[in-house]
Amino acid sequence: MHDKLKDVETAEQLRACYPVMKELRPHLQTEEEFVTRVTRMNEQGYRILAAWEDGEVVALAGYRVEENLVYGKFLYVDDLVAGEKTRGQGWGARLLEHLTVYAEQAACAKLVLDTGMANALAQRFYFRQGLLTGAMRFGKFLKAGAA
Repeated sequence: MHDKLKDVETAEQLRACYPVMKELRPHLQTEEEFVTRVTRMNEQGYRILAAWEDGEVVALAGYRVEENLVYGKFLYVDDLVAGEKTRGQGWGARLLEHLTVYAEQAACAKLVLDTGMANALAQRFYFRQGLLTGAMRFGKFLKAGAA
């Protein structure tokens, strides 16, 4: 099934990702908003790796390679979701495997992602994939920011 994983490179492919991304990010109101935001994020290194079945996106991972003083060079997974219809079929694990290989090839020291404190199902999945908790993230919303 690895041959069904491919990086999203065109606007048409990006539009095909919207229904699955909306399951994870329901605040995204329109396909156009999604395309505009991802296009802007691409300039900051954001990419989407999508899993395709019968011409349809069934799972995806949004990611970027970054560097900071805490980890050095690392791969950050912004988004990881399998569509409702294909959840439990191993797509999340395959996406993480692929991103792990990519991160190693890019000489990253670490693969990092965040999940909600109350998201026990995701936490169990990440532990099974070999990811460990290492920090607690704090944040606050700012008046000028948009979700």
